[in-house]
Amino acid sequence: MAKTESTFLNMLVVLTVITLIAGAALGYVYGITEGPIADAEKKQQIEAVQMVAPEFDNFPIDEKYSLKIGSDSLEVIIFPAKKNGQKVGAAVEALTKKGFSGEIKVMVGFNADGSIRNYKVLKHAETPGLGSKMDEWFRTDKNAQSILGKNPATDRLSVSKDGGSVDAITAATISSRAFLDAIQTAYNAYMNQTDAQSGASIKAHTN
Repeated sequence: MAKTESTFLNMLVVLTVITLIAGAALGYVYGITEGPIADAEKKQQIEAVQMVAPEFDNFPIDEKYSLKIGSDSLEVIIFPAKKNGQKVGAAVEALTKKGFSGEIKVMVGFNADGSIRNYKVLKHAETPGLGSKMDEWFRTDKNAQSILGKNPATDRLSVSKDGGSVDAITAATISSRAFLDAIQTAYNAYMNQTDAQSGASIKAHTN
């Protein structure tokens, strides 16, 4: 019996040591990679803002602010674009969790009147060759695919199958709905900037 207890105690000690070593190693690796990951994310943001926002002469990255929006309290980040001190639009980072394979994050550029200037998909896990086509599908000037130049205030930005004005990606309706949901979330945030800056939460409009 004493030998059995000794064996169990030895196993417990060994497992405890292994756990501590593994935890320390993970913490060390995280400490090393945390900075580069943050730098890569910031670089991606800067490039996306430059790509989608109207021409600006301010520093949108330094002037950004965030808010929670919708029933899921999803975080939206707004990067104001100004020219000669006047607002000319913004780049808005928004996400949805309604994708076929989970979260989709986009950066959307809006002109001052709320019309869509451009967009960039920042993150997704949609099916290659299907949902992944959102990177270019919704900017292609073919049939009713493109959302560029459209204004969510006057254009129903949902798929035509749901009575909207946008053609869904072939065989990827769920991904298309999710993408347009993220665009709508970005627009709702952009058009409520006063509420956002005061710290108030705003609820996304639904189609």
